[in-house]
Amino acid sequence: MQLQLISFVLIILHCMDYNGCQQHSSSRNRHKQISGVSSGCQQGGCLTCSDYNGCLSCKPRFFMHLERIGMKQIGVCMTSCPPGFYGTRSPERNTCTKCRSECDSCFNKNFCTRCRADFYLHLGKCLENCPEGLVRSDIQRECIPKCPADCESCTNSETCTQCRPDLYQLSGRCHHVCPGDYEPNDKLMECTAQVNCEVGEWSEWSPCTRSGRTCGFKRGQETRTRQVLQHPSPFGNPCPEISEIKECLVKRKKCPGVHRKSERRERRNRNNRKEKETQEGRRERKRERERHTSEREDSDNRNKTEHRHRRGHDTEPISPQSALVQ
Repeated sequence: MQLQLISFVLIILHCMDYNGCQQHSSSRNRHKQISGVSSGCQQGGCLTCSDYNGCLSCKPRFFMHLERIGMKQIGVCMTSCPPGFYGTRSPERNTCTKCRSECDSCFNKNFCTRCRADFYLHLGKCLENCPEGLVRSDIQRECIPKCPADCESCTNSETCTQCRPDLYQLSGRCHHVCPGDYEPNDKLMECTAQVNCEVGEWSEWSPCTRSGRTCGFKRGQETRTRQVLQHPSPFGNPCPEISEIKECLVKRKKCPGVHRKSERRERRNRNNRKEKETQEGRRERKRERERHTSEREDSDNRNKTEHRHRRGHDTEPISPQSALVQ
């Protein structure tokens, strides 16, 4: 009986040793897996490390971040801390520290930059309820001002950054109609300052002219102009007249070279008249010759007819009766 009991105890102890060895082997294998995940000393930021705990210290400018894997924490060296952590630097080492529980991301322990769901950011704090005068924005997860009725968005209760459709913004306020000295800009949906036309000084009056000439007339015109310095905006004051014309009188004088031109023109006209008269005379003399020729032909024809008629009477025969009478 005692031998059987001793044998049973030995068997139990042997099994316990075997399981312990298996567990130790399994733990060592899992450690190798974990060190493989964290890359251990293979990471470029590690200064010192171990196969079991990963990075133990980091190179300058790198942050030490502890990654939790199951019940273990593995050291990882990073150039910047992951979301939900903020970096702190010190001469000994730079570390990544977890943000407050209500922060999704933070700048330091007391200043959140984004809040988790059901919390709203206000002045670096994540609040469940916004202060008076502010409302919650589920999209931004922030406490934003309660805008005036005409505002689409605003910076505070009096300053709009964007108006509702069909309204025009001016100095943080929304207008249906732009106030005086301002005009609507439908592209920007803003009230912009009106720009009125500006013109320069009048020029001197030009010399008295007529049809582009400055001589050979008594009544003419003078002109003066001015330049547009600033063109108006669509609703600004339009430009006034930029040119003026007035009547003028001058002492009549002949233009240089006009007398000789007149003489040449008169001589040309005389020559034309003479040529015309010559041609007319030639035509008249031709008509006269033709008339004389026609009259002479008519006279000759009459003479020939009369001559034939007389010859016919002279040669007429004498009848027998006429001879007896004689």
